Amino acid sequence: MTDPHRTAAHDGGRAPAVVRSPSGGAADEREALGLLDAAVAAMGGQQRDGQHEMARQVARAIADGQHLLVQAGTGTGKSLAYLVPLIAHAQASDRPAVVATATLALQAQIVGRDLPRLLEAVTPHLDRPVDVALVKGRSNYLCRHKLEGGFPTDEPAEGQLFSLGEDAVPHPGAGPTSQLGREVQRLREWSEETETGDRDDLVPGVTDRAWRQVSVTALECLGAQKCPFAAECFSELARQRGAEADIVVTNHAMLAINAFEGLNVLPEYDVVVVDEAHELADRVTGAVSAQLSGQMIQAAASSARRHCAISVEALQGAATALELSLTSAPTGLLARGLNEEQAQNVALVRDACRVALSDSKPGESQSADGARQVARSRLMAVLEVCERLLDAEANREVVWVTRLGAPDPVTGYSTPDDDAPAMLHIAPLSIGGRLRDGLFDGHTVVLTSATLAIGSAFEPTAGALGLLGPGAPTWTGVDVGSPFDYPKQGMLYVARHLPKPGRGVSPEALDELEALLAASRGGALCLFSSRRAAEEAADELRSRLETTILCQGESSMSALVKQFAAEPDTCLFGTMSLWQGVDVPGQSCRLVVIDRIPFPRPDDPLMSARSRAVAQAGGNGFMSVSATHAAVRLAQGAGRLIRTTADRGVVAVLDSRLATERYGAFLRGALPPLWGTTDRRVVLDALGRLAQAG
Repeated sequence: MTDPHRTAAHDGGRAPAVVRSPSGGAADEREALGLLDAAVAAMGGQQRDGQHEMARQVARAIADGQHLLVQAGTGTGKSLAYLVPLIAHAQASDRPAVVATATLALQAQIVGRDLPRLLEAVTPHLDRPVDVALVKGRSNYLCRHKLEGGFPTDEPAEGQLFSLGEDAVPHPGAGPTSQLGREVQRLREWSEETETGDRDDLVPGVTDRAWRQVSVTALECLGAQKCPFAAECFSELARQRGAEADIVVTNHAMLAINAFEGLNVLPEYDVVVVDEAHELADRVTGAVSAQLSGQMIQAAASSARRHCAISVEALQGAATALELSLTSAPTGLLARGLNEEQAQNVALVRDACRVALSDSKPGESQSADGARQVARSRLMAVLEVCERLLDAEANREVVWVTRLGAPDPVTGYSTPDDDAPAMLHIAPLSIGGRLRDGLFDGHTVVLTSATLAIGSAFEPTAGALGLLGPGAPTWTGVDVGSPFDYPKQGMLYVARHLPKPGRGVSPEALDELEALLAASRGGALCLFSSRRAAEEAADELRSRLETTILCQGESSMSALVKQFAAEPDTCLFGTMSLWQGVDVPGQSCRLVVIDRIPFPRPDDPLMSARSRAVAQAGGNGFMSVSATHAAVRLAQGAGRLIRTTADRGVVAVLDSRLATERYGAFLRGALPPLWGTTDRRVVLDALGRLAQAG
């Protein structure tokens, strides 16, 4: 993407967040590199220059307390490059280091494959063993109290769950006949044998509806001081293991909650590596966003009346008043926030929640009650959102309205329905300031991804995370390159002759796609801007070609990817969610097609507000927000093609704007340096040769 081993330091205006003893430095680097060499040799691998450089940079950042942004291209082996310095650091530190990933797939890969293999290889060279723990949100674990009936459920009663049905003839030993009943029964049996209670350890899995029968959220939990099952609580045991571990593996959402909410869901740590860091801003924003609707308030009121035996007429009345005041609110961004009437009604809901919470407090003689806790947790959730909505302007938060409607038949997006009830949403305009305080202050942070810089600049990513501007901490950006020879291994084709994309996939784009697939004879991963576009393109191309075409949604993602990888002449159509989830080296993925530049939706309220804020500050809102968002995701899509040094293929972009618009050069700068062309015949010939070579 950029020159290998390029390094840039950035002084954000103050000293590093953590300053360590000068006794580290070069000695720490030598120790980490020695362990890396030993690990690579023991695992039968080959030394990679980029991996060596990354390990050295991570070890130096940890020793110096210097925040680091490190871009490591696909094939570098970045997991090993940061895990080895963390293991070396764990030998001397009395606090754990944290690894945070965006996806469950990478989290499972690190815990289930990368770390066990690495520790087996390097343990003979360590002073002591290294303990690893996995920490997730509370709702990922079985709740023993709920299993024993300590919590209510909004699902059908157990008798209904296990019903044989009106037409069934009961017989001795009959079990549950509904799918939900069977799943709950299996969960009960599994609870007696599992050591972790972790949902991901249950194979095969169960539906979300069934899992809700046996799990609780953090707000619903009684807490270790009150729960009669605290000593055997799977979630508490996982946190205890985390506090005693040397390395804790978690996800971006937990990191966000720990940084924003101050709930201490993670043990005190001194170093954190954020993998898939290009996702961090969006994941953090999602974790701290909130919603409020009249239906949610009414549900909280009903739960409080049922389980706490209190009067909730004031809360129900406030919910109705708020819902009425939102009927005329436009769908989308509320640029000026709530109007006076809406704000008054939100305040009424807030005040009624406070009264209900006070009335529902358990007496000193009352024992822990799961039903009461669930009801109070719902009231607290409503109260917190109300307070945020009322303080939105002061806290620089964005408010918008959505209304559920039918999906647009062309784009797949939900269209506004003026008759549907309104839902209020709130999210931070920027997460940078909070991340400075909750994440970067007091810790050493290493951010890494294959797509962290745009061109040669780390500033777009750094700015979104609060690492630019007055008061920002010092950081260093490093690109360690890639082991791949992109210009020789791959080609970037931009269909310059096509019309600009409109609604859906144009007839001209479908014709172009047909020609590409016919020349390639399959082996294509086709990525679309919406599920509807992927489905319509799949249906149309199936009628034109004999090639097998799989489409997202027709089976589980893992099953589709497995079939795609196993059949070199099969195609897989899907949406942006596939862009990070497909790792198929070899002949099975010799063509990646991207239907359009992945700009944010034009009606995305949060992106619109952020663009407007940049423009008001004198910047270019489109380039800073929309183009930067698109550049990173375009790079992720193109990165599906070359996964090993033996891979060959073509990335084809059916959006002519990548070649014709001024921002096209900015976007292309984020892509791997594939050999570029707009010549259709050259690409079709190349695809034909690739198909024959297979």
